[in-house]
Amino acid sequence: MAARTTPRSDGSGAERVVRIGTRASPLAVAQARWVKAALEACWPGVRPELVTIVTSGDRLPGSLAHRGGKGLFIKEIEEALLAERVDCAVHSMKDLPTIIAPGLVVSAVPERADARDVLVGPPECRDIADLPFGARVGTASLRRRAQLLATRPDLSVVELRGNVDTRLRKQAEGAYDGVVLAAAGLLRLGRAVAVGTCLDPARFVPAVGQGALALEAREGDDQMRRLLAVLNDAATERAVSAERAFLRILGGDCATPIAAHAVVSGNDLRLAGLVATADGTTVLRGTVRGPSGAGEQLGGALAAELRAKGAEDVLARLRVERHGAGTE
Repeated sequence: MAARTTPRSDGSGAERVVRIGTRASPLAVAQARWVKAALEACWPGVRPELVTIVTSGDRLPGSLAHRGGKGLFIKEIEEALLAERVDCAVHSMKDLPTIIAPGLVVSAVPERADARDVLVGPPECRDIADLPFGARVGTASLRRRAQLLATRPDLSVVELRGNVDTRLRKQAEGAYDGVVLAAAGLLRLGRAVAVGTCLDPARFVPAVGQGALALEAREGDDQMRRLLAVLNDAATERAVSAERAFLRILGGDCATPIAAHAVVSGNDLRLAGLVATADGTTVLRGTVRGPSGAGEQLGGALAAELRAKGAEDVLARLRVERHGAGTE
C-alpha cells in the first residue's frame, strides 16, 4: 500500500497526538505502523503513537468459532476507543463484524493488499492437488477448511492457531504437510509470498475483507475522521462494501464458511461468493456484476442467488452444529 505524501494541515494550528489502538500481534503492529507512517506523511502537525491492546481472541486458547469468532479480536480495542483511551483503531477488515459497535464508524479503508490465500508446503506442492494423499493441513478458518475438503476430501485438516511465524515454524518443523495463510499477512511482515503458492481466488475464494484494513474512529470525532479519510481508497472501499453486504444479508459472521471476493475495474464491480458446509460436502457458488458504486445492491443480489441455491439450509445446518458444540 502506498501512502499519500502530500502534506496537509488539520486546521488546528497545533500538534495533535493521535493514539492508535491495535492488537499486540506482530502482524497487527506492522499494520498499525503503516497507518502511523501514512498519517505522519500526510499530516505534519500530527504525532501518532501506537497503543497495543491484548484482546480476548489473543488470550483464549483453541477454536474461537463457538465463542464469538473473530469479533473477539476487536472487542477490547473498540471499548478503549469508546472510552477515549485511544483516538482511532486499526483492524484487519476480515476481523470486523458486519455491524460495528454503536458510536463508532469506519473512517477509511486504505488500498487493499493481495487478497489471496497462500498454500505453504513442500517445494514440489504448487497447488492443493499436489499435496500427498491424507496430508495434514493446518488452518484455524472454517472457510479454508471447507474449501480444502471440497477440493481434497482425503486431507486431514487440523486446527492451527498462532501468529504467522508460529504457523510457518510448525510447518517447517514437519508438524503439518501444509498450512494456508493470507498473502497480505506474509507481505506486511516481509515474508515473501514465494514461500508458498497463491491460490486462485476464483477457485479458492478469500475471506470477506481479506487483505484490507479498517480504520475506525468515534462517530462524533470529526477531526479524527478527517485525518483518517485521506488514507481511504475508493476502489477498495467499494469492493469491501459489496463483500460485507453479502455476508451481512446472509446473516453470517467472521467464523462462518462464507467467502466473497470483489474486483473493481473502472466503474465495473464483479463479486464472487461462496457458502459451504464446514466439511466441504456442499459448496454453493455464485457471481454477479454491476456498477462499482452499487456494492450494497450487488451483495444483496448475490445473497439472493445463493439463497435460491439452498444457502439458508446450509447455514441452518451450521447453526445446529454450533449449538451442539456449545453445549457439550
